[in-house]
Amino acid sequence: MHGQDYVLNPFPGVGRHLGLELRGQMARRGSRLELRFALRGRLAAVAFPARARVPARRNGLWEDTCLEFFLAVRHSPEYWEFNLSPAVHWNVYNFSGYRQGMQEAGAFTALPFAVRRRRDSLLLGLELDLSRIIPAGQPLEAALAAVIKLRDGQTFYWALSHPGPHPDFHLRRSFLIKL
Repeated sequence: MHGQDYVLNPFPGVGRHLGLELRGQMARRGSRLELRFALRGRLAAVAFPARARVPARRNGLWEDTCLEFFLAVRHSPEYWEFNLSPAVHWNVYNFSGYRQGMQEAGAFTALPFAVRRRRDSLLLGLELDLSRIIPAGQPLEAALAAVIKLRDGQTFYWALSHPGPHPDFHLRRSFLIKL
């Protein structure tokens, strides 16, 4: 994949010395979106949900370690939230506006993605057909984010940008990627 490489950071003032690094890559090729996440470092401190035998659509994935991305058509209040669990569970939500009208995006009945976990890295890759939700040629804005939960119960919120006073991945000012 030859997408732009992005560095995610924990919410300001917390989590700077966790010994973790989170990077994401995102590229659009026509109606295809390619996404990669790489979490590296002291993964022994991270609480990962147990890997499932069969991936399934699940709610509340953000309550545990979860990698996320957000997509929106430029100049439209509507957007989509994609949750990808290291357990291989997933969900996609559609919002009509900022945290409004949340519903599962019925256009997706599966969201196949690959997860590889090693001692010092977690790699996640996804290829997605955007034509299920977005007409061809529409300019997009996107955000990468993650919830990282530690074994000691602490939770950290990672993103490209944290423009608000509290962690909030839904703020459109954080949709910095132009596709």
